Amino acid sequence: MSSSNSARHRAREFAVQGLYQRQVGGQDEAAIQVQAESVAGFHKADNELYLRLLHETLAQAETLQADITPHIARPWNEISPIERSVLLLGACEFRFHPETPYRVIINECVELTKTFGGTDGHKFVNGVLDKMAAVLRTVEVQPR
Repeated sequence: MSSSNSARHRAREFAVQGLYQRQVGGQDEAAIQVQAESVAGFHKADNELYLRLLHETLAQAETLQADITPHIARPWNEISPIERSVLLLGACEFRFHPETPYRVIINECVELTKTFGGTDGHKFVNGVLDKMAAVLRTVEVQPR
């Protein structure tokens, strides 16, 4: 992985952790940022991407959840907080970051779920994001 790719991956890791903090502990965006910035290794993350993803995902959480819900077979609150956080992040990137290829978003989200989630959570996240890509990235997905 190149250093810019790993910096982007680290930004996504911190964003997922922040989204998790919001869901589990109810922290606001400012508290999440302060906590993240105090973690060793934060300086290796793409700070601009981290802040953008965290802000957009928190600000658009209802819209993003509405994008996700048609593609899940169980109630939102029965999905683990890590999987919810990763799905929200993926939905945010699908919707607001067309410069990032959908396959990269799915791969990143699968890796994040493998890192932070339960044993088979990555399979669930992969399936949901694959279905979402067909809706939110229709033009990009069509040629496959």
